[in-house]
Formats: sequence, structure tokens, C-alpha cells
Amino acid sequence: MKKVIKRVVTFLLGMFFLLSGTLQAQWSGRGKVLEGLVFHSKLTGDVRYTIYLPPGYDQDERRYPVIYMLHGFSDDDTGWLQFGEADRIAGDAINSGELPPVILVMPDGGVTWYVNDHDGKKPWEEMFVTEFIPYIDATYRTRPKKEFRGILGLSMGGYGALHIAMRHPGLFTASVAFSSGTYTDDEIVRMNEKHYQRLFGSLFGKDLKGEERLSDTWQIFSPLHLLDSLPVEKLRSVRWYIDIGDDDFLYRGNAALHVKMRELGLPHEYRVRDGAHNWSYWRSGLKEGLLFIAKDFHR
Repeated sequence: MKKVIKRVVTFLLGMFFLLSGTLQAQWSGRGKVLEGLVFHSKLTGDVRYTIYLPPGYDQDERRYPVIYMLHGFSDDDTGWLQFGEADRIAGDAINSGELPPVILVMPDGGVTWYVNDHDGKKPWEEMFVTEFIPYIDATYRTRPKKEFRGILGLSMGGYGALHIAMRHPGLFTASVAFSSGTYTDDEIVRMNEKHYQRLFGSLFGKDLKGEERLSDTWQIFSPLHLLDSLPVEKLRSVRWYIDIGDDDFLYRGNAALHVKMRELGLPHEYRVRDGAHNWSYWRSGLKEGLLFIAKDFHR
């Protein structure tokens, strides 16, 4: 009897370790994440970033498309992983064959709204375009061409994904904005003083009230103003995807983007799903956003 029990226990332990090894293999097969990396910028000082490398990156010499992922206000470069589960979502989609292997780059944008501030002390967008993207292309095995580069963001990052791609359409094949922090001029003019100072004061000018807030700096980074000021043909070279929850407080600016794009005849995807301004909503839409960008990665 003791021999039988011993064999059963040995069998069960063997199955446990076998299954544990299988689960570990599946997890490691989703790709590799490197956190706490630092880029030394001459324009803004050190910029921390996180990067996701797809399955097989360490075993081959091929080059990969890149998607830049911008976080929201008060978050950091780890948000898309810690709360958005981007590595799991991307890894599963890659392993299923739905998503081609792709590098995901997540820079820390602080609370910059990814703009060049009005006094030139923290030109985040200039740093991103002229220093950071070239650095990523030189450091990792990317495909450094427009058709193999996309940008995606949520909330403040959605605003960034829009204005950066609009101002630099030659760099990105597609832009995806979840719950974009795009405000209409009327919202900015009427915004509570403390709220405005917390969000935008250091970027667009402190102590501005009413229509004073609609400064040149505000307008050159506002996606709504950019749609009016930039050539439509250049904007057509980027594929646009806007996704907003039906209970999201940012619905006005996102709806205005959709209306203005329709009026300009600018092709875009506009999604209104059940949900609010939270990680549950963004996680549920991330896979579709990645697949939208990756359409141009297929040949």
C-alpha cells in the first residue's frame, strides 16, 4: 500500500512540475520586457522608458516594426504594462498569429501632454521626434520607416498620439487615441482655474484666464486646431483611430474630432463603446488598436 501511495504522490508531483514548466514556457513565450531604462536627452534631461521585445527577438537577427505607447496624466512608462497588460495582450496576439511580431516602446512623458512648453524649458515633442525615435532605431532592431512605425496613447497620451502624428505625418503610418484628452476651445476657456493650472498652467502659460488661454502654443498642439491648419493631404497619409467610452467625461472633444474629420473628408475610425475613463475600458480595446496599426506591417 505504501508503494502505491508513493507512486501516486510521485506521479502527481511530476505532473505538477510538468504543468508549471509548461505555464512558464507559455509566459516566457509572450516576449520580454525591459523596465527602468534611461535615455539621456540633451533637450529635456533623462527620460525613462520601458520596452517590450516580441518572442524570438533574442533568437534571430530580423528587424521589427515599432509602436510607441503613450501613458496618461500622472502615470508613467510602466502604466501600459502594470495596468494595461500590454505585454500579455500583445504576446498572446503574436502567438496566435493575429498580430505580427512588434516592438512596443513606452516613454515616460510625466505630465507634459507630450508638447513643447511655452517657455522652451521642456520641449518634450522635439526631444521625442529628433532624439528619442532615432535612439530607439539605433539601439534596437527596428524597421526605421514610416510604414513600420505607429503611435498609440490613452487620455493625455491619446492627445499626444494625435498631435504628434498630425504635426509629423511623415513619421507614422497610423495613430490610435483612446479617450483622448482633446478639449474644445470652449472647455478650455470655461475650465475651473485650479483645474486649468494643474493640467496646463506650466505648459501653456500660468495666470491665463478666459480666451487668453487660447494662446499660440495651445493652438499649435490642439488636434482640433491642427485639423484646420494642416494640409488634409498630409493628414491622409496617416490612418486614424479614435476610441471613446459612452460614459467618458472627455466625450465633447472626441466627438468634435469625429465631426471635423468627417467634414474634412478625412478617413478615420471612430468607436464609441460601453465604458468610462478607466483601465478596464482601455485594456478591452488595446488589442483592436494594435491590430489597426499593424495592418500596414503586413506584406
